[in-house]
Amino acid sequence: MSTPPLMQPQSQIADPAALLRWYVESGIDEAIEDQPIDRYRLAAEARERAMTGKSSPARPAAAATRPPPAAALGAGLDDGMATARRLAEGADSLEALRAALAGFEGCALKQTAMNMVFADGNPAAPVMFIGEAPGRDEDRQGLPFVGRSGKLLDRMLSAIGHDRHAEDATKAAYIANILPWRPPGDRTPTAGEVAACLPFIERHIALARPKLIVLLGGTAAKTLLGRSEGIMRLRGRWHEIPVAGLDSPVPALPTFHPAYLLRSPHEKRAAWRDLLELKSKLGKSI
Repeated sequence: MSTPPLMQPQSQIADPAALLRWYVESGIDEAIEDQPIDRYRLAAEARERAMTGKSSPARPAAAATRPPPAAALGAGLDDGMATARRLAEGADSLEALRAALAGFEGCALKQTAMNMVFADGNPAAPVMFIGEAPGRDEDRQGLPFVGRSGKLLDRMLSAIGHDRHAEDATKAAYIANILPWRPPGDRTPTAGEVAACLPFIERHIALARPKLIVLLGGTAAKTLLGRSEGIMRLRGRWHEIPVAGLDSPVPALPTFHPAYLLRSPHEKRAAWRDLLELKSKLGKSI
């Protein structure tokens, strides 16, 4: 097995492109500083100081990079949410909502993602599946659930007689995420990121007008149900999501995210029970 480029001495990294590819394959796609840090130079300076007995130099620039006060962060988040709410409420169609989301600058994830992931499937379908956020494959293709978890979701839909692209709308499905941009490294979204994008998914539901919603995973379930319990406690039972612009709440069924099922195949039995419950409810609602 070859030594990963990151572990090779700096002088031996002859192919920067190989290093970048290794970063991508490892899920490293975000810098944590504005400028790169030459740690070889810092290590050499530290050894020199140790030999000469000199103390570490002062860093007067540190004050300039100190994080802003919590109050300032809160004010910025409130402003971003207000902007998101205004843009979302002003959209009178799914295309208008897509355009509004594309122009929204209140979520930093937009700066690190390759593509915005809006939705896939038939918006006239009776059921809308909502996940957490795009992953690597979704970010590259600009569509939700197209990677391994997406293939599993397609098999789950097929098992109850549905297909996201079925010509018959009653047998189709519509798929979206809470967040339209991929969190770097597929990490869990922060509360601020979720709050910034929440008005858009709420408006998305109002415009699509699904008869039923399936919430895939804990983040989607807790966000749209306003609950603190985990997916283990929420799944398998019908809840209601009140949506502005709709006459009545939309029934919602939380279940495991397909990505979790890939990691925990022993939970597929419980997920199958949830699918059968969905199938039964769809038969009554169509």
